[in-house]
Amino acid sequence: MYQPNNFAEDRLDLQHGLMRAHPLATLIVGDADGVTADLIPFILYADEGPNGLGLLRAHVARANPLWRKLEASPSCLVVFQGPEAYISPGWYETKRTTHKVVPTWNYTMAQARGQARVVDDAAWLRRQLDDLTLAHEGHLPDPWQPSDAPAEFLAATMKGIIGIEIPIDSLVGKWKVSQNRSVEDQRGVVAGLRAQQQPAMAELVAGRIEKI
Repeated sequence: MYQPNNFAEDRLDLQHGLMRAHPLATLIVGDADGVTADLIPFILYADEGPNGLGLLRAHVARANPLWRKLEASPSCLVVFQGPEAYISPGWYETKRTTHKVVPTWNYTMAQARGQARVVDDAAWLRRQLDDLTLAHEGHLPDPWQPSDAPAEFLAATMKGIIGIEIPIDSLVGKWKVSQNRSVEDQRGVVAGLRAQQQPAMAELVAGRIEKI
């Protein structure tokens, strides 16, 4: 990944926060047949893994050839993308002074690399289903849980999935949030984003202005 120094985000809490807030990530795997990319919801276990970066768990359909690719070539990349937004040059103060401006795009992302392990174990899979469900149903007023489904239906469903576990070997964050612009340009970006109903990116840019 191209990584200018002023866009690097090394704070683990922010990286993990993005991964939790945007768990549907792109799992990229390459083998002799080429490269594949699949969207998969992951759960981050921040306190597990060999080096303090965390561990990712997910599952896929047993019919999905992805897990067999991982068995043969376990090295993989998982890309989590956070808030993103188009940035108009018309928002910059520089537009009104020099006109030496062009459009760009702001975004946030975290890239995790590791050696995947395929898991075909009923207890592991049930924990993964329970944890994944709790993460996304827990805040609802009447949360669904796997035990709500008939036991025989759930057992048949579980036979149709297989687990993926990825201890994170390296984690890289990139927060491109107008840090390369002047304070006046950044303030213009915040105003423009808020006018376009893009509050998440607006607050990320505003948060950087406060640190200047």
